[in-house]
Amino acid sequence: MTQKHTTPDGLVIVDKPSGFTSHDVVAKMRGIARTRRVGHAGTLDPMATGVLVLGVERATKLLGHLALTEKEYLGTIRLGQNTLTDDAEGEITSSTDASGLNRAAIDAGVAKLTGDIMQVPSKVSAIKIDGVRSYKRAREGEEFDIPARPVSVSSFTVYDIRDAVAADGTPVLDLVVSVVCSSGTYIRALARDLGADLGVGGHLTALRRTRVGPYKLDSAKTLDQLQEKLNVMPIAEAASAAFPRWDVDARRSRLLVNGVRLEMPEEYAGAGPVAVFGPEGRFLALVEEHRGKAKSLAVFG
Repeated sequence: MTQKHTTPDGLVIVDKPSGFTSHDVVAKMRGIARTRRVGHAGTLDPMATGVLVLGVERATKLLGHLALTEKEYLGTIRLGQNTLTDDAEGEITSSTDASGLNRAAIDAGVAKLTGDIMQVPSKVSAIKIDGVRSYKRAREGEEFDIPARPVSVSSFTVYDIRDAVAADGTPVLDLVVSVVCSSGTYIRALARDLGADLGVGGHLTALRRTRVGPYKLDSAKTLDQLQEKLNVMPIAEAASAAFPRWDVDARRSRLLVNGVRLEMPEEYAGAGPVAVFGPEGRFLALVEEHRGKAKSLAVFG
């Protein structure tokens, strides 16, 4: 009798290569893990590299909750040129000499884009406008507006400013930056808006995501490494790292798994999703406090 292949439930932290869409990575992981049940916690642009969190098997139920977490990036912003896509993938639409900009002006521009801001996502983005992806409308030459959305940029730091000359001979400035932000923040929109504020235009030329919530680049594996050895973070470990932990006894474990809404300790009020663990560290469920009771978001036990 042949032994049935079983893929463990858990997260796979991928170091995404440039040129791959997030869907490409999911498709590749389906082959590596030999399962259709693979999903991702928030997309990463094809040009970008770095941390992409995938869920395998039952861990796909965690992904929607992980997608809301804070993210961290390292990138390069070119001041002096606008592009159609707000990044290096798109054709250049304008060039302006940026060599006259000083550090004080750049820092003032960055300060305006730090904190709780309203941001208009790039037109070539996956946001749906009346049910149609924005990038699809843009490619078909449609004229349309994307409404601004609230995002939070908790840190926007310029590490280095380099003089450069663009391919068309325009003197430009390349800024090496790091950004810590809420989910849904577009780094290329920050580049575009910084360039617009400084009057010279701007776009993103490189981007590497270094963290998604608690999952960092140092625990990420390339697709080649995963092909050699599939490295799945067990679902219990993944949940414990990402969410507040609530340990319950055997009796309450049984009640919870059978759909009974348990009374929740006050400390979890307003905490968002909470990971519930039973005896011997078994991961039971993801719950949220609702009127003092544990409302199940996803049950695993």
